[in-house]
Amino acid sequence: MKISVRQICFILIAYTAATRLLLYPSELVNISGRNYIFSALIDFIIQGVVIWAVAYLCSRTDKSFYTLLADTFGDIFARVVYGLFALYFMLVTLVPVFEQKLYVHAIFYDTVPSLLVFLPFFFFAVYAGSKGFTNIGRSADLCMPIFLGCIAFIFAMSIGEAKFSNLLPLLQIPAKEILGGSIATAFRFVEPCWLLMFAGSFKYKKGDAAKITLSYAGGALIVLLFLAVFYGVYGDITASRSFAISKTSLFFPALDTLGRIDLIVLYILEIVMLFALVLNIQLAVHCFSQCTGYKDKFVISMIVNAVFAVLLVVFNHNYHAISLVYSGWLWIATVIFTILIPLLSWALKRREK
Repeated sequence: MKISVRQICFILIAYTAATRLLLYPSELVNISGRNYIFSALIDFIIQGVVIWAVAYLCSRTDKSFYTLLADTFGDIFARVVYGLFALYFMLVTLVPVFEQKLYVHAIFYDTVPSLLVFLPFFFFAVYAGSKGFTNIGRSADLCMPIFLGCIAFIFAMSIGEAKFSNLLPLLQIPAKEILGGSIATAFRFVEPCWLLMFAGSFKYKKGDAAKITLSYAGGALIVLLFLAVFYGVYGDITASRSFAISKTSLFFPALDTLGRIDLIVLYILEIVMLFALVLNIQLAVHCFSQCTGYKDKFVISMIVNAVFAVLLVVFNHNYHAISLVYSGWLWIATVIFTILIPLLSWALKRREK
């Protein structure tokens, strides 16, 4: 097997949380206000149900998703679907790439640096993008303890400064605003697609569906707690605080004496964020390889990352416009690829004739 259930669980805990620590909180609170935790909860519950369905499907067959499609509709159909998934993985990666660029420029440099400072990211992305599921699993083994240590340190510095009364009163805004926040940020929820791609690449044992689902619930719980602490620290001005993970611990008293020791944690946590971001690129390369039958993933990874590099240069100053388009329309693709297709996979032929 190429990846283990343990490693999948690590991915669903660490990467689920790591991908939502930058601009997701401020963008969500701008729509749903202090009740933004409920907007996030709605998305997590829906995706959690789908993840359970996919995990349970893996208990009924050891076929990969590609094989399920090919055995049911033929090889050409399977290639087309994987081509669409490759484009979807690229689509949902674009905003996180811009997000990381803005984060690196804003947090790790005192002055506004040149765009060239971020471009070395693509050297890492090309190399990592060419690796398979075995490498993805080993990366998860590395990232899990790093993530837990860093997030525990951040919580320890910030939770004592949070006034959770800022979250009150609860549910005092129209339901459409809570649902609006869920819909506008739904494009950030891609985890069921990860599990669908891993199908057939790990050995399922009894109870693994529960382990996988609970792992995703654990990642969701970390995010929800972080959202509560973040709003508890900043209250009504939360919407104006970008890059949440870098702002939450600023009022820790020891920083006045020791300096910005939290920056050390942020540097280390960036390792996990980068691997979480690259996972979508790795899966896009995997899908393109399956779609085209071309096995040199390094070449495919170079092409995929070249596209991202060009888009980054062309739209360098247009993140806000891109995020508006995503929040307004990409929920449609999210419903199709992360909800409908994984659930409809139960209708595919799971057994040999």
